Amino acid sequence: MDNKTNQQKNPKNMSPRRGMSWVWWILLFLLLGFSFFPMDGESRIQKDLSYTQFTAYIENDMVLSLLVSDDNKAQATIRPESYGVVFGNQEAGEKVKGLLKAQIPSVEDFGKYMDGINLARKEANKPVIDITYKESHNYWYIILNVLPFFIFFVFILAMSRGVGAMGSSIFGVGQAKAQMFDKNKTDKVTFKDVAGLSSAKQEVEEIVSFLKNPKKYTELGGKIPKGALLVGPPGTGKTLLAKAVAGEANVPFFSMSGSDFVEMFVGVGASRVRDLFRQAKEKAPSIIFIDEIDAVGRARGKNIMTGGNDERESTLNQLLTEMDGFGTNTGVIILAATNRADVLDSALLRAGRFDRQIHVELPDLQERKEIFGVHLRPIRLDNTVDVDFLAKQTPGFSGADIANVCNEAALIAARNNHKRVGKQDFMDAVDRIIGGLERKTKIMTDDEKRSIAYHEAGHATISWMLRWANPLVKVTIVPRGMALGAAWYLPEERQLTNTDHLLDELCSLLGGRAAEQLFLEQTSTGALNDLERATKQAYAMVSYYGMSDKLKDISYYDSTGSLNYGFTKPYSEHTAQLIDEEASAIISQQMARAKQVLTDNAEGHHQLAELLIEREVITSEDVERILGARPWKTRGDEILEQNKIQQENEKKSTKRRSARRSDDDASATPSATETAD
Repeated sequence: MDNKTNQQKNPKNMSPRRGMSWVWWILLFLLLGFSFFPMDGESRIQKDLSYTQFTAYIENDMVLSLLVSDDNKAQATIRPESYGVVFGNQEAGEKVKGLLKAQIPSVEDFGKYMDGINLARKEANKPVIDITYKESHNYWYIILNVLPFFIFFVFILAMSRGVGAMGSSIFGVGQAKAQMFDKNKTDKVTFKDVAGLSSAKQEVEEIVSFLKNPKKYTELGGKIPKGALLVGPPGTGKTLLAKAVAGEANVPFFSMSGSDFVEMFVGVGASRVRDLFRQAKEKAPSIIFIDEIDAVGRARGKNIMTGGNDERESTLNQLLTEMDGFGTNTGVIILAATNRADVLDSALLRAGRFDRQIHVELPDLQERKEIFGVHLRPIRLDNTVDVDFLAKQTPGFSGADIANVCNEAALIAARNNHKRVGKQDFMDAVDRIIGGLERKTKIMTDDEKRSIAYHEAGHATISWMLRWANPLVKVTIVPRGMALGAAWYLPEERQLTNTDHLLDELCSLLGGRAAEQLFLEQTSTGALNDLERATKQAYAMVSYYGMSDKLKDISYYDSTGSLNYGFTKPYSEHTAQLIDEEASAIISQQMARAKQVLTDNAEGHHQLAELLIEREVITSEDVERILGARPWKTRGDEILEQNKIQQENEKKSTKRRSARRSDDDASATPSATETAD
């Protein structure tokens, strides 16, 4: 029988010999248990008597032998000829052994009593009664005392043979659980599968080049960096980039997560670090990749708790020692990924350990286009989908978000029984991801609907009229997720943000509450999220960016996390009061500004609100028709204009295709003369 057949019959890959060993252990345990009980194969019948009745049978010469135990119990074997008298069946006495049992006062007194009986029997020339003394055994007591030790022995044996959890041996718990990638895999990830991230790929390509041709660098006296740290927001492709390095380098690639070093046993983390680097050195040139390194690389000495924290620090100390312990040109390179570089220990980031920090940022417009190109490959698209349009509609999306958009669009198309995925499916997917699922069944009163409409119209009006506010794309009062209304904006992708940008965004955030106070003469809880964001932004302007009048050019932001502001503030109580006053003043000024903008455009605001109540959804075209063109144009406006031109071109091309199709149908219809012929 071949190996393939054996694997099919034994899917867990456990050898039959190994499985049979446990059967033998169970049989041995049962054999030991039953060995405590007498098994002579003889049929017997027993009768319990009182001590007086028991001695009467002895004195009447019906007892053949006695068995006395030290727990004051006596057992008498009946003579065969006396069986009928005792048990009432003389014939059975020849086949069945009869026993009498009784509780005696004490072994010493009973012994003296039997000495007298046997002395009298000797004088009468009768055979004496044979007496045997033995120690008593409580078999269940013995079993219950032996059983825990047996169970512990079986547990140790199981763990040592790898039958424990995760198939790991208890004696190998300190071994690294690194996953080693095979360089001969056919489905491995390469740099072609990583869209965007051009600057990050350039740095890791240098590492791959060193591993393939190290002499190119060492002959000139160069030293390749020992480690590279991939830093960036979640979903930007850090782990994917590391997998691409594994696919391109064609060298052993050891991958572990930071949490894999932590275990319930003390000292396991440091042992696994040593074992991981030992394996990497044996396979050199090789790459070690530690995902989510902040699980073990957090800054030391800032946690007053003990126990697990001490274990994590010992793991980090061993990691620092290993990274700085091996030679520079041994061919072992360390890659690590985290989205929390600010909490890492400074010793981990120094030169000689992680020499480089590769920032993996959110993709820009061109990179989003490339990422869409990768994720749209397996999706059946119709001719309405434009990758450029999708990339423009998803600012701030990470690579994982874009993958989610493509998958959600395919699900929406399938739910609507579409043959192919269209542009509207992608727009619905973006709306679903940003705002949540529509809850059209949620019941709202007319007053609530009117309040939400005026609130959202306030945001739309102010964002349309202010120069640096994000241009509006769509507004809806249909509940989505936890929100009762939502507005979509197209933020400008800028690298620097100045005071005017922040103030215009702050004013736009307060537009909903300002509209409620100005036109409805009331406030509601619907502005909670707006007020929260506005408050955080105002405090950031004062305490982080130094954009206030009384606290200019001062920042209390600690990007390194080394100052430990957890329990104390880096400023006095007087400064804290100034920060509160300045933040409150900024919010008050922008609230007054928002009310002034709404007052100047009250008629347009009311028209937007009524249109929202009627249609529940309005777009930027409706806002432009009511409020007019925006006074200023930004990058977002250019994108909106391009989208509008593209939509008009699509409409024209659709009309041309329809007209061409009609002409073809007319030319294909036979004339009356042709029909007569």
